[in-house]
Amino acid sequence: MRRNCTLEKRLYTASDAQKEYETVRSESRQGIQLTETEAERIDSIISPLLKKGQSLHNICINHRDEIMYDERTLYNYVDYSIFSARNIDMPRKVRMSRRRPKKVYKVDKACRIGRTYADFEAFMKNHLCLPVVEMDSVEGTKGGRVLLTLHFTIPQLMLAFIRDANTSQSVIDIINKLYMELRPDVFSELFQVLLGDNGSEFSNPKAIEFDAQENRRTNVFYCDASAPFQKGAAENNHELIRRIIPKGQTLDIYTQDDINLMMNHINSYGRKNLGDKTPYGIFAVLYEEEILRKMGVTLIPPDEVTLHPSLLKK
Repeated sequence: MRRNCTLEKRLYTASDAQKEYETVRSESRQGIQLTETEAERIDSIISPLLKKGQSLHNICINHRDEIMYDERTLYNYVDYSIFSARNIDMPRKVRMSRRRPKKVYKVDKACRIGRTYADFEAFMKNHLCLPVVEMDSVEGTKGGRVLLTLHFTIPQLMLAFIRDANTSQSVIDIINKLYMELRPDVFSELFQVLLGDNGSEFSNPKAIEFDAQENRRTNVFYCDASAPFQKGAAENNHELIRRIIPKGQTLDIYTQDDINLMMNHINSYGRKNLGDKTPYGIFAVLYEEEILRKMGVTLIPPDEVTLHPSLLKK
């Protein structure tokens, strides 16, 4: 019957289909996974140093928290002429033959030893009254600016800081700035426990936990992978941010003053689970209003609170 049918026929072979799928998958992962903005940022870090005669390995070691790409990937990008520096600027690279690429992890998973969510729960059982601050990132467009959010779970007050790139160093810089502006004793009282996710921007916990003199200032822990509910308070508050800056909209057009204005409106918005009080008001009762002023937080009158894109209309 099949031989006599004149219609076009297609036969399915599982092994051939699997090979075709693997080929398509491999091709989709090749090429340059880098936006123009991100390329310019990395170029500004590595090219001047390469032209000074430094090795790419040395640059990656000294700027690990700013670059956030593994060494092999950067060698490939230099090969593709993405940066102003070229292979000729790396004498050893010119002389050496191509080696088999070795898989390098961007995040050192050892940083989570003793800092898992199970470790967090055990720590909190022995320190029941310690305040917990959930830290997270809110992205705009890929490769563009990004927010660091710090959410105080009890008063539900959230701080947000705009960063040029989603790097570990940008997080460390913000923590250091808060540490100095608030004074070490106040910072250590407010930020006794920081709970983050598995993002690479939080991959240097020691630089967050300790100051330049090796004094402990906080304790960093990580949620389990694919478990955003473990820091659900911050995730819920992000919904208010998305009312003002919808998901997928670029953050490049905003300044820190814009972000402060947005967060002041959010922190002045009454919450039913706070007895219709505002996060600002609860925080002021638990701590001091002077601390809020140092963090750039001000109160917005109830009838002036705006949770709409028109608040930051450019």
